[in-house]
Amino acid sequence: MTEELAFDVVIVGAGPAGLSTAIQIKTQAKLKNQDLSVCVLEKAAQVGDHCLSGAVLDPSTLNEMFPHWQDDPAFPKYQPVTSDEFLYLTQTRSFKLPTPAPLKNQGNIIISLSQLARWLAVQAQAVGVDIFVGFPVADVVVENNRVVGVKTVDQGRLKDGSQGPNFEPGVFIRASCVVLAEGTRGSVTQAVKKRYNLQHSPQTYGLGLKEIWRTPSSLHKLGKVTHTIGWPLDKDVYGGSFVYHLFDQRVAIGFVVGLDYANPYLDPYMEFQRFKHHPSIRPLLEGGERLAYGARAINEGGYQALPSLEFPGGVIVGCAAGFLNVARIKGIHLAMKSGMIAGQTICESLLSGQHELQKFGYAEAIKTSSVISELFKVRNIRPGFRKGLMRGLINAALETYILKGMAIRTLSHETDHLATKPAQSVRPIDYPKPDGKISFDRMSSVSLTGVMHKEDELCHLQLQDKQKAVDINYVVYGGLEQRYCPAGVYEFLNDEQGLRLQINAQNCIHCKTCDIKDPTQNITWTAPEGGGGPHYSEM
Repeated sequence: MTEELAFDVVIVGAGPAGLSTAIQIKTQAKLKNQDLSVCVLEKAAQVGDHCLSGAVLDPSTLNEMFPHWQDDPAFPKYQPVTSDEFLYLTQTRSFKLPTPAPLKNQGNIIISLSQLARWLAVQAQAVGVDIFVGFPVADVVVENNRVVGVKTVDQGRLKDGSQGPNFEPGVFIRASCVVLAEGTRGSVTQAVKKRYNLQHSPQTYGLGLKEIWRTPSSLHKLGKVTHTIGWPLDKDVYGGSFVYHLFDQRVAIGFVVGLDYANPYLDPYMEFQRFKHHPSIRPLLEGGERLAYGARAINEGGYQALPSLEFPGGVIVGCAAGFLNVARIKGIHLAMKSGMIAGQTICESLLSGQHELQKFGYAEAIKTSSVISELFKVRNIRPGFRKGLMRGLINAALETYILKGMAIRTLSHETDHLATKPAQSVRPIDYPKPDGKISFDRMSSVSLTGVMHKEDELCHLQLQDKQKAVDINYVVYGGLEQRYCPAGVYEFLNDEQGLRLQINAQNCIHCKTCDIKDPTQNITWTAPEGGGGPHYSEM
């Protein structure tokens, strides 16, 4: 029998957006001498385990929420940015370009998102928020077309879907307001968007890959931030790199590839590995030690890709909604700000009873906030790169320095998976073999993520049509899931069973790329059993 619990508010996801929402609700209710019960459900074994970002943080929202955060000895270790560098790379050379205004980081700090989330969780618990880790949400519960709560994933289902010896049914958590804060491409958020037709124009995504290194190099410059464009990507592929110089001789190095790329032979993971061999990058890493690896899909659509932010019974916050400024490569401050606004409006709505009218006031408040004004100004920069790197740079300069974000037109996005061309129409890409010193094979990297799923649990990567994976993905698109996945989850085998797609779900690091890039949308990412996935400690 399904257990039922009740709270005033249930929040799905303990990232910066969800925790900021929770903190704001409790804080605002206390100011009114009231109390609202708030529950946060997190699918990871610990808060922060599934959080990954570059991450250079604009501390504006942090300052607003916690004016004295710098005085807290428990706040995660961070590094103020000391300098910016913007490079254009060819295969053998680098050319320094003027740093675009959106990429200037004076006053910003380099930090670990996973550690920031853990600190925010402590602040949330201090004001009375209940946080339950290892509780992934399977779906929302709907009554009379209104979301009235969520149901968590059943525990102990076996690969064939049957109930194992330790089976426990999911818990139904009833709430007056459900807040979706799952991050990019959240499975419950996707289902709610579809149910209530919330997504009115396409969202577009990138895949971000990141490593943490400890380097002995004299080239390590504390607080230095470098971004690059150009090689190794072709000029018609959107993407680039970041290199952030942290404390303790650490370097956060990463690579982002827009998932609207056309060539199915492109392998984002291998592009990242060969990037590290560039003459301007390799010396920084030589003799160093790679400490961590991870990957995550990110929203790139910005202002014009935002969905409707409210639905009957709930709201969408943070990266689940798409609040990322791709021109600045920053979204944490926007996620937290959207959480603050949601917390304020939800508190007022619940205490006044206005939520019974199926309106929380959050969507209207966001419209006039700094979140929307920031995204609106840069709305045309990402879609400007659809016609190539040079045109994109020219458009970005025009939008930033001449039009200052006030262009009359708003450029549209296209759906990422529709950009993929058949394998026969493009040229295969020959990637050099990793050397085991600077570049590494996929499984060596996966071992650094701490990923873990039970071997016998129900596969959370749902393949709708097994034959379509062979007849279309393999035959037409060259089996591209073997390349777009940064964790080696997908591989085509030809054995006594014939040609088939094998899903190694135990490797999944929850990046969501398969859910986005699959050409026929044949793969659906759903939440696995509680605690499964990567275990990021400083990503």
